[in-house]
Amino acid sequence: MTSLRPKPPVPVPTATYRLQLQPGFPFAAAEAAVPRLAALGVSHLHLSPVLEAVPGSTHGYDVVDHSRVRGELGGEAGLRALSARAREHGLGLVLDLVPNHMAASPRHNRQLWDVLREGPAAAHAHWFDIDWEAGGGRVLLPVLGGPLGGELDRLRVDGEELRYHEHRFPLRPGTAGLPLPELLDAQWYRLGWWRLARTELNYRRFFTIAELIGIRVEDPGVFAATHAKILELLADGVADGLRIDHPDGLADPAGYLARLDEASGGRWTVVEKILADGERLPGNWRVAGTTGYDALRHLDGVLTDPAGARELAARFREFAAPAPDLGGDFEATARRAAHEVLGHDLAAETARLTRDCVRLCARDPRLRDHAPWALATALHELLVRVPVYRPYPGGDPASVLTAEAAADAAAAFEVAEEAGAVEAVRGLLLGEFGGDGGGGTGEGVGGAGEGDGRAGADGVGADEDTGAGEDRVGDGRAEVAAFAARFAQTASALRAKSIEDRAFYRYVPLLSADEVGGEPGAPALGPEAFHAYCARLQRDWPLTGTVLSTHDTKRSADVRAAISVLAQCPGRWAELLGELTALTARTGVPAPDHLVAWAGWQTALGLGVPEVGRLREALLKHVREAGLRTTWTEPDAAYETAVADFVAAGPGGPAGKALAEFGAGLRPFVEAQILAATLLQLTMPGVPDLYQGTEYPYRALVDPDNRAPLAAEPDDGDEETGELPALKRQLTVAALQLRRRRPELFGTGGSYAPLAARGPAAGHCLAFTRGGAVLSAVTRLPLRLAEEGGWDGTVLQLPPGRWRDVCAPELRHEGRLPVAELFARRPFALLEREEPGREEAGREETSGG
Repeated sequence: MTSLRPKPPVPVPTATYRLQLQPGFPFAAAEAAVPRLAALGVSHLHLSPVLEAVPGSTHGYDVVDHSRVRGELGGEAGLRALSARAREHGLGLVLDLVPNHMAASPRHNRQLWDVLREGPAAAHAHWFDIDWEAGGGRVLLPVLGGPLGGELDRLRVDGEELRYHEHRFPLRPGTAGLPLPELLDAQWYRLGWWRLARTELNYRRFFTIAELIGIRVEDPGVFAATHAKILELLADGVADGLRIDHPDGLADPAGYLARLDEASGGRWTVVEKILADGERLPGNWRVAGTTGYDALRHLDGVLTDPAGARELAARFREFAAPAPDLGGDFEATARRAAHEVLGHDLAAETARLTRDCVRLCARDPRLRDHAPWALATALHELLVRVPVYRPYPGGDPASVLTAEAAADAAAAFEVAEEAGAVEAVRGLLLGEFGGDGGGGTGEGVGGAGEGDGRAGADGVGADEDTGAGEDRVGDGRAEVAAFAARFAQTASALRAKSIEDRAFYRYVPLLSADEVGGEPGAPALGPEAFHAYCARLQRDWPLTGTVLSTHDTKRSADVRAAISVLAQCPGRWAELLGELTALTARTGVPAPDHLVAWAGWQTALGLGVPEVGRLREALLKHVREAGLRTTWTEPDAAYETAVADFVAAGPGGPAGKALAEFGAGLRPFVEAQILAATLLQLTMPGVPDLYQGTEYPYRALVDPDNRAPLAAEPDDGDEETGELPALKRQLTVAALQLRRRRPELFGTGGSYAPLAARGPAAGHCLAFTRGGAVLSAVTRLPLRLAEEGGWDGTVLQLPPGRWRDVCAPELRHEGRLPVAELFARRPFALLEREEPGREEAGREETSGG
């Protein structure tokens, strides 16, 4: 593919600002906001998906046509007008790209329509990852509200279409005149009850969402068709960079990213890749880094009290008394959740893996005589022990599927000889068996073949000039590689569904730790770990993304900050919970169980405003995701009513006043946490991405609460909100304009150096320098600091030179400085070393903030 590499290269962002586009906030609304956003100091607007999506979609991840910019947002003309307006104000655009899936809506998705009409021979059949054999030559479409027999009267033929409520499906040519039963059997698809998706779905989907069908972007033709419009927008200068959604879902992430990097001309690109503690982004991924959930983990972690978090967990276990694997212990809870998800939500995916594994083992004499149930058990036990979101090429597969993990998995078998199935499966995944009766592929877990990844997905890969025997060898290796890739894709879905969407809602001692990329079992990190992470980013991924709030975070950063302070007063929180429980019991509407009470009151504290409707919806989602008493698919109406009644009579009733009084006492410490996180993110290594509205206090709960359109700019001086709005915006503007004015300090040529305080409260001052010319310092664990007597003579030795306070330019500091003096006005400090010729420019920049 012809490279679109610009000459000279497009500048890398210094900071981005995420906008959630939707019919209620189209390109024109974003264009109107450009002057306001440009004044903040960001360099680029980061747009949610812009390609044609299902009508009415509020998120845009359900793409239906890659060749068109979404009409409901204003179409391509609207996007180009937004880009032009942004350029006038010095801003570029970053686009959110969705390569893994499309909407499984035949009436809107013309490629899927073609496949459903023409079957496996359709021109677009190679677009989708469909297991035709498993479906008996047909694709299951789980759209019916009940079993087929009860829905027949709702089906009707209209010309060459079959209709069911708002759904439309194409008819196989020549079948329109058949009686309905025969017509249904004659199609390339099977209409089925929506509940069948769990066990019988035969196309790859996004996680467990049957409405999103996976696409095979590893195929060069599919890549070209799905990326042509985005590449055109890059080539025309409409956009400068890309955010890649869910690369873990792809057959060959490294191959895809290499192709994209070449086609885009090396544009700045970040990937939505969640890294576990200690995990590294593959070095062979041709990207600038991640979207920043690893940064979020470290930012939240360093501002969480480790001793208090442990005590809070103990208090939670005492209060709620959950079983270890149902919320009492995080690792046990996560393991149980993984087993549940594999046996229920991902049953169709594990069934396909088992079929593939049985077929591969049957071809190799070394792997035969393992019963299908044993191979299924081995796959299951290995999947639940994958410690990361996805095993992938570029790392060491054996470090993920370790011998210890295999031994642990084998222990699930009662008969030791049958446990050999574990090593058979592990050998296939590690490339020790090639599916050809001898020799390994060398691909390992998650690989789809070398180069562009076609071998693993297309079932090809043998040299066309070789003999038939070598063709079979090549086919075998390709099938093994495809099996490994499918295992990796399933592992990613399992981790997301079992950890993020189940365990995070069961293990709830400190809800601020139950966040995307978080580690609730070990929520706190020391300053040394934070500094080591930042130094590593500066060395290896200096242009990676960093975030605090996104459209996918379960709680915005400011909500998490309010909750995280509880780790600094666990005893007081436990006492309050006892009082609140007694109060709600006297009203006659207590929480239906203590786990809900703990989570509900923490959520209410984090939200900080008595909006019962928002809290109710968030808590109902919480209990459905937890899946302990009610679920999305098997709801318990009585239990959900009890939850809603508790919210109305508890946080929304007299007991809510007691919570409000408690929250008011924590307010200065919460504000210090909010401002600390803001400054750290804006000045640490990486490119900060600000979620819409977060330059001001922003308290939002899980989606859809956090996906409302960008609000009008509030009044900084609103007396009801106090000083925080003005302080947070001033700090945001000061840091962003400093980054834009002095990019050499923060990018690839910059540096990062920790700065340690000295004295009895040294651990409460977190500080570092960037490029030797910018210094950031924040108050860490402010409530503990106050209880311990304050700074008490703690000092910070500033690097040589005279330092100007960027937020208060009249202040100058140098030498050995008492921290109490540094933080006399605010619980943070952003300093810039004075240099001839820079003082006046800096003064002008910050005065407008």
